Amino acid sequence: MGPYMGMNKSLLLFCILIVGVAGCVERKLTINTNPAGAQVFLNDEEIGISPVTTSFNWYGDYNVTIRKQGCETLQTHRKLQAPLNDFFPFDFVTQILYPGRIVDSQEWSFDLKPQKEVGRQELIQAAEQLSKQGN
Repeated sequence: MGPYMGMNKSLLLFCILIVGVAGCVERKLTINTNPAGAQVFLNDEEIGISPVTTSFNWYGDYNVTIRKQGCETLQTHRKLQAPLNDFFPFDFVTQILYPGRIVDSQEWSFDLKPQKEVGRQELIQAAEQLSKQGN
């Protein structure tokens, strides 16, 4: 048995110990709408009906689409800001060395506008304009 064999076993044991006690970071995003009960999409993927909470894996820009009957469809984007514990060297401590669970909960709220009702005269004028453009 060579002199490095004992060191390799110690290193292996240390790595197993670190992985065994490592904590985890749980990331949650809650989306509220006023009025509630709207379909919510993040990056073109439906996540549920508001208020809705979903997990996420990365920080950055998200395309947000919100639809509710009787309201205008809202299409926007928002940015999820990473907390300090997600930057080096803090991320190493919180995700590898810290044995507990860390929950990063973020929340967005959106106000929906009532859908505009178009009057008969406005529809006729729009149709006439389209007819003129087609000729």
